Amino acid sequence: MKRILVLFALVLFAAGSVFADEAVLIDFSKLVPDILDGQQEQGVLPQNRQTVMDFSTNAGSSFTAEQKSVMKTSLAVENWLVKLAQSSKTVLNDSLSFTRIAKSKQHENVMGVRVHFPVANFNSYAKILPPFDIPAYEYTEVSETGDLSKPAEKPAQTRFEGGYGLVKNVGSVKAIAVDAYGLNFPCTLSAIIIDGSGIEQVVFLGPLNYDGWATLRWDNPQYIQNVRNRVYHLNPLYPIQAPYVKFGGFIIQRDAANAQIVDTDFVAYFKEVRVLFDKAELEMERDINDEDTWSIIEDRELEKAKIEGKDFGKDQVFRYLEERKHYTAGDEDKFLNPAAAQGGAGQQ
Repeated sequence: MKRILVLFALVLFAAGSVFADEAVLIDFSKLVPDILDGQQEQGVLPQNRQTVMDFSTNAGSSFTAEQKSVMKTSLAVENWLVKLAQSSKTVLNDSLSFTRIAKSKQHENVMGVRVHFPVANFNSYAKILPPFDIPAYEYTEVSETGDLSKPAEKPAQTRFEGGYGLVKNVGSVKAIAVDAYGLNFPCTLSAIIIDGSGIEQVVFLGPLNYDGWATLRWDNPQYIQNVRNRVYHLNPLYPIQAPYVKFGGFIIQRDAANAQIVDTDFVAYFKEVRVLFDKAELEMERDINDEDTWSIIEDRELEKAKIEGKDFGKDQVFRYLEERKHYTAGDEDKFLNPAAAQGGAGQQ
């Protein structure tokens, strides 16, 4: 009888498990800038310490050590991108579409989103995207001042787990929920979820035409509730790399029929995204620690981490160059009043 129970447990384990769990995929209240080491005085936006990433390794050899020292980015709310549909992109619309930290009486800090839609009567949308693809195998440690270093021992979790955009050990996803603050805009909200194979899935959450905080939810229509109806497969117990999901962003959609109601500017706020899922694997007490013996999973993760880091930072380097070429308020003052900028030289 005991042998039968053990075999049954192994079958459930291999089938993707029936032990549902809930986790916060991303909590925007955590994404506040908290590295305040004087960099903002140099014109560099302060970053979020937990999610800070260094892109100086992809900057090339033409930059000085001082320039590379400030080549950092993070998931801080104001770093997020608002990308309008190609048919809606203009200089004005792009410049007036951005994210910002908003103070909430109920949730303290939340993400505020402003989208400047075109006036014309046609369908349009905007994507609210993280400043970089959230890495799944990022284990570096970060100091209080934002310096990254390799940990002496591999941590139990990556830096982006625990509400920073990544949830591991995800089998079948049952539901996705978002806490969103609506202002009666007749627009709809969708979320982009990315799995371990890099496949993006857009899930429709619902309309935002309400007032105040509400939980918008997507229920997976292909989720099989009764485990007796599932197809079971017997798979090797090692090496298993736990599958994951990560947050890819939001999509705000405006219908052509509502173009006049949405008077160009759309505003909403977001607190967090949660995922309800079946665990992909269970933590079981085994006689032999396979990973300590073979290190197969660690080797595979190192290879995937190299792939993740290969292209990371290219866009950030281009933005860094554009920021350095951008005029400043001081330059504009000199342009408007060159005599004053020269300390009164030339004045009579």
